[in-house]
Amino acid sequence: MPNFAANLTMMFNEVDFLERFQAAARAGFKAVEYLFPYAYDKTVLVEHLQTHDLKQVLHNLPPGNWQGGERGIACHPDRVGEFQQSVAMAIEYATALGCKQVNCLAGIRPAAVPPDKLRETFVTNLKFAAAELKRAGIRLLIEPINTRDIPGFYLNYSRQALDIIRDVDSDNLYLQYDIYHAQVMEGDLAHTIETNFDMIRHMQLADNPGRHEPGTGEINYPFLFNLIDRLGYDGWIGCEYKPKTSTSEGLGWVNPYLRKS
Repeated sequence: MPNFAANLTMMFNEVDFLERFQAAARAGFKAVEYLFPYAYDKTVLVEHLQTHDLKQVLHNLPPGNWQGGERGIACHPDRVGEFQQSVAMAIEYATALGCKQVNCLAGIRPAAVPPDKLRETFVTNLKFAAAELKRAGIRLLIEPINTRDIPGFYLNYSRQALDIIRDVDSDNLYLQYDIYHAQVMEGDLAHTIETNFDMIRHMQLADNPGRHEPGTGEINYPFLFNLIDRLGYDGWIGCEYKPKTSTSEGLGWVNPYLRKS
């Protein structure tokens, strides 16, 4: 049976961020993910996880200036030193939170940088991050993201990500497969999941269009959940969607799974 983690960046926005841990636990979730922990003291986040008996299953590396529109710096040739520092910060937080995997946002392509230089920088940074994170016992992931939600984002397709993983040549780098982003960019969801199952260590979901909860759009989620279950996926599926109304009103799709867990 698939295991679902509440994404506290997108869900339970009816309350302040730190109150979302309690809201997720009350809804029946056993695990959480969110974009970034860095605005909060580690001890505060740990306290909320422990108080509500929640497991932290994912967060991202620092993204650069998020408020200024940056979406990661891993492909930026002039930010390598900053990227390496961000890996150290991610390790510090993930270790404190007991989070065993982090995602590296590739970033928006800088203007006037040749494609081969972008790729070389991304691969080199991933080699560094994968090695540092492995020493800390933390898995590194990369995630293709659609160009409609983030125009200019460097990593867009499953095959592109898998080719980069091959070139990095690390046993500590895997694919984060976001079903929503994949549907927008390439479709063929079931075949892609089944074909590349061994390289997928985390999944996320939302329906399309709208990026709302499953059942509001075109994706046949019951079919995909059955496939994922049949394949023996034992990781987490992050619920990274924008509730169409309130979070609680939109949980009907997941309640049967939460009750069985």
